[in-house]
Amino acid sequence: MPRVLRPLLLLSLALLLSGCYYLHLATGETRLLMRREPIRKVLDAPGTDPALKARLRLALRARAFASDRLDLPRNRSYTLYADIGRPFVMYNVFATPPLSMRPITHCFPIAGCVAYRGYYKKTRAEAEAGRLRVKGDDVYIGGVPAYSTLGHFADPILSSMNRWSDDELVGTIFHELAHQKLYVKGDTAFNEAFATFVQREGLRQWHAAEHLAPSNPGATQRAERFTRLLLRTREQLVKLYASDRSDAEKRRLKKAAFTELRTRYRTLRAGPWRDHADYDAWMAQPLNNAALLPFALYDRDVPAFATLFAQVHGDWPAFFAAVRALSKLPAAQRHAKLDALRTHS
Repeated sequence: MPRVLRPLLLLSLALLLSGCYYLHLATGETRLLMRREPIRKVLDAPGTDPALKARLRLALRARAFASDRLDLPRNRSYTLYADIGRPFVMYNVFATPPLSMRPITHCFPIAGCVAYRGYYKKTRAEAEAGRLRVKGDDVYIGGVPAYSTLGHFADPILSSMNRWSDDELVGTIFHELAHQKLYVKGDTAFNEAFATFVQREGLRQWHAAEHLAPSNPGATQRAERFTRLLLRTREQLVKLYASDRSDAEKRRLKKAAFTELRTRYRTLRAGPWRDHADYDAWMAQPLNNAALLPFALYDRDVPAFATLFAQVHGDWPAFFAAVRALSKLPAAQRHAKLDALRTHS
């Protein structure tokens, strides 16, 4: 039996006993892994598109840089390529109660408890979202171009990553390898903020090493400002939901908070962002608590990890040791430390 099939067969049998959702995950992962080819083989194939060859050569250089310069795991991940024939590999369903910013979590054998539920088929994600909406929950579906199996399998570069910029491709390799370096079961916010910091700092060092111009500063500033705008709304809602106001009043003020968010965005678009429609599509969708979740999970604590990195003078092994020590603290103490680090960023 081929090496990849043995663990997959065992995984499929175990998950089959756990229900059809887990079988869906096992089947989707199996199909993805069976599409993998070594990047070197794709590069040597005479019919490979030159643009794809250039992307894959870039991926291999970034992969080597990740281990040589950023102290990230050295393994077969991202030395393989898989053409999956669709724009997203998965669709994550985020949900919250209508008057809470706390995500509805789901627990899995490998990843522990996470703040979303993933589906390989969009129709299944939409069906789950519909079920949650009927219950009254706030729901958001986000397409996933890439993800990490945390080192359990050799993760490939996916065709869904081909439409990205070079920086997005390189940064994602760093991000997903960071998850393989360190992952805390049951703490999505910690894991994603940590990996996002590694991605951004790694990309900064990659630019310096490759003698590349800095990433588009205007786009970066807009992304940071947009994130702050959303996190401000999130904090406003957190305080509202924790207040003694009636549920009816909370619902009214919730609606007002999202109206204010749209107004602030329109002001930006009419002024300094007049020629930049980066976030128009996102703002055009229905806004609710769940739509804000990814920003809270990925961005809120990035400054805390930046402070920690500065405290160890930019030494990657020392940084990872400090993060590992932080990860071993009880959850409440761990997040109190992050709050303190973020305050001093």
